[in-house]
Amino acid sequence: MSQQYPGDTATITAPAGDGSTQSYEEARAAATRAMSSIAITPDPPLRTPPAKTETDADVDPELLSYRGFKFGAAFFGWLIAISMSVLLTAAVAAVAFGTAQILDFTYGDAKAQPGASLITAAGVTVFMLVLAFFIGGYVAGRLARFDGGRQGFGVWMIAVFVGLVAGGVSWFLDSQYGVVDEITRPDVAISDNTLLLGSGVAAAALLVFTLLAAIVGGKTGRRYHDRIDELL
Repeated sequence: MSQQYPGDTATITAPAGDGSTQSYEEARAAATRAMSSIAITPDPPLRTPPAKTETDADVDPELLSYRGFKFGAAFFGWLIAISMSVLLTAAVAAVAFGTAQILDFTYGDAKAQPGASLITAAGVTVFMLVLAFFIGGYVAGRLARFDGGRQGFGVWMIAVFVGLVAGGVSWFLDSQYGVVDEITRPDVAISDNTLLLGSGVAAAALLVFTLLAAIVGGKTGRRYHDRIDELL
């Protein structure tokens, strides 16, 4: 007996009798062993793409070249910060003058309570400058679009640099012409050590809080562009 299947790969010939059955069983066992030796490798699992970070989230690659610190944006943010500090100082001075007139608070009353007067003046000054640097950082972040925190830090750094230059010029003028000695300072009933300690604390608070305000303002200014990018 001869058996041949379509797609012919092998022909099994089995003679009549018991031999045919034995040959058929041997061929079947060989086919079973061949099939069992074939290993089926499953497809590799699909890899989950990495989550997009803030750097490459829906931003045109050509726009990424504009990242980094921008001196122009930081400079104009610093100008806004200085302008706002002047405006806020004038506004607070006008309000303080009007309040003093209404409450009949005179210079003599301030001298009678020097500690409270100096603490109030220092607190108001720090608050005004913090608000001014927040606005300056916000403007710098809006102008630069990217890296708002860096732009806010740049605003603060420019202010510190200008302050150091102004302090150096003042020290030179004082050493040459004695300008500071000609300034009439108010007679405050507080020891020099207390004044020095209070000035150091106020200066440290001013530096730290204005730095944080400028960075937060820069990040806030950048969020305006982030909202627009989400819509596009």
